Amino acid sequence: MIFRMKDRFGLLTMHTPIRRCLQALNREPQPTLSLFKDPSSLRSFSVAAFSNHNISSPLPIFTNSKPASAFGKWHDPRYFSTSKQDDHTKKADIHEEIEDEDDSDDNYDDEDEEDYEDDDDDECVSVSSSKKVYTAEEKEAEATAIGYKVVGPLQKDDQVFKPYEPAFAVVQIGSHQFKVSNGDSIFTERLKFCEVNDKLILNKVLLLGSASQTIIGRPIVPDAAVHAVVEEHALDAKVIIFKKKRRKNYRRTKGHRQELTKLRITDIEGVEKPQIELAEKPSESAKKEQEKVPLSA
Repeated sequence: MIFRMKDRFGLLTMHTPIRRCLQALNREPQPTLSLFKDPSSLRSFSVAAFSNHNISSPLPIFTNSKPASAFGKWHDPRYFSTSKQDDHTKKADIHEEIEDEDDSDDNYDDEDEEDYEDDDDDECVSVSSSKKVYTAEEKEAEATAIGYKVVGPLQKDDQVFKPYEPAFAVVQIGSHQFKVSNGDSIFTERLKFCEVNDKLILNKVLLLGSASQTIIGRPIVPDAAVHAVVEEHALDAKVIIFKKKRRKNYRRTKGHRQELTKLRITDIEGVEKPQIELAEKPSESAKKEQEKVPLSA
């Protein structure tokens, strides 16, 4: 091919670098490579260069002063082996290395699981500790903002229940208003910081009324109070919440039960209460005497 190019185009002459390279290859015998006999020969393989010729050429010149490996550093021993014993030994070493790696991975997974469990415990502790702990002053302030005050548990000797009295009051608990009288029971939203049989004082009284007096607050009546006792904490009837978007295949159904607190009103203070006068029933003898009186003509 080269000589055809020479004959046809006259490109190659004695002074060209390619010509000098061809002459050098013809003069020096090429080094023989003993590949695939010994794997170590591949690591120590070096290219023979033209060390005896002082030819100024733009081509790179390789020398034997610094032998360079043809394949560099090859770390994997599984290649370029011809003996079967070497293959078996190398395969066994590889399997051992894989087993060691699996064991290390298992240990790592166990450590990860332990760390995950520890994290879960920390999360549980953080969640439990995230619940706010109220002091006595904070409890009293929050209860007062809602509209009540916890006096204490009901004792056996306390006689808080009284007969009916002709008076009424309008009290506010939270965001709801109730008209109550002595002996009535009402259901409010769940009240905090109180248990069953605790005595309460409802201090947000908006109006007081009786047969002889009516007091209207601006907005609260001073020196007025309504006493109550917590009877139970219960749940209201279930309410179904159904949502639908037509032609969208969207339907959601949820249920809700509101937490309630049942209060029994025991007394109303701050208004005049007229005393109830019980009329005496006439005796049977008096009734008979009235029947026997003759009518005058």
